[in-house]
Amino acid sequence: MADEFEKMGESLRAKTGKGLDEWVATARTAGISGHMALVNHLKSQHGLGHGYANMIVHAANASSSLSQDDDALVEAAFNEARAHWRPLYDRLTQLVQGFGDDVELSPKKGYVSLRRKKQFALLQPSTKDRFDIGLALKGEEPAGKLEAAGSWNAMVSHRVRIADDVEAGDDVAGWLRAAYDRAG
Repeated sequence: MADEFEKMGESLRAKTGKGLDEWVATARTAGISGHMALVNHLKSQHGLGHGYANMIVHAANASSSLSQDDDALVEAAFNEARAHWRPLYDRLTQLVQGFGDDVELSPKKGYVSLRRKKQFALLQPSTKDRFDIGLALKGEEPAGKLEAAGSWNAMVSHRVRIADDVEAGDDVAGWLRAAYDRAG
């Protein structure tokens, strides 16, 4: 993942004339605390694309593996009241890694992005009572547990809310596989 961010940082400098460190300083001086609010500010006020703006905000907020150890980010996501979700996370990541050797786990603050050539899903222990699975299934009609993501997370088109780990059955496995296949 570090190589990908390094390449993206080089591309950012080539495109804008500023490196990641300079953009992080710009983001931090904006005085905007919300992740998406700051992403949208960088996009609208500085003409950045979503991917660059998102990378800059994660770096500025120390909320991704750009700025923290992957294991520490995962551990923090499953602390205290959400610790009981860890076996579900482990089961789902093992399932997804079985789809191919190109699956990449990219921890962020509070969730883990599942990537191939691009993000295809995310796993998030949202509360003590809910685990969310985000899926990039653009064009898929929401039905049953598969709902439109709406404003929940702009990086995915659908969400599945899980209240008990047994709810993540064959249907969830199928949606994860479909999202993986589309990201290839």
